[in-house]
Amino acid sequence: MALQYIFELLGTYFFAISGALALENKEQDMFGAAFMGFITAIGGGSLRDILLGSYPLVWIGDINFFYAILAGILTSFVAWNFVRKLKRTFLLFDTVGIGFFTILGVEKALRMGVRPEIAAIMGMFTAVMGGVIRDTLSNEVPVLFRKEIYATACLSGAIVYLLLYYFGLEREWNLLISSSVIITIRLLAVRYKLSLPTLR
Repeated sequence: MALQYIFELLGTYFFAISGALALENKEQDMFGAAFMGFITAIGGGSLRDILLGSYPLVWIGDINFFYAILAGILTSFVAWNFVRKLKRTFLLFDTVGIGFFTILGVEKALRMGVRPEIAAIMGMFTAVMGGVIRDTLSNEVPVLFRKEIYATACLSGAIVYLLLYYFGLEREWNLLISSSVIITIRLLAVRYKLSLPTLR
């Protein structure tokens, strides 16, 4: 459980950095970048908790998540030129983050007593909605609506988790396998520019 908690904090930290970096080519002040980092980090989890009626929200109930967001924002300010050069690295961290956050979102939804189908959607929301809010506020096409495979990877991993959960696989193995499915699909999609068919 301690390792899982560390992953959650690290994911929050890197999502905050990615949100602040979203404004690098726009004329925004430091407050705008900080707000973008904050909303990116809390967006998905907060939306999930609101829809599930789970209060207080995670970042309100546990101050360490707020500190992780603050650390991410400060990192982006202090080492702006350095973190900009690590965009490909942050793609990897973002991918690992959505892998774990999807499954943790599914687990929380199941604990709240919702049906597995809804739990899968809540897991996907946890992982992607912070990025959707970030892209919308920065006047970009939300990642959810681009051709690249992103939310589909999260939903696929959530379904794998639910299937393995149904067959009684030990939680730690299930978490590892299902999150690995998300990470693998996402990295392959980026590497080989894979996408779903478009509507004509």
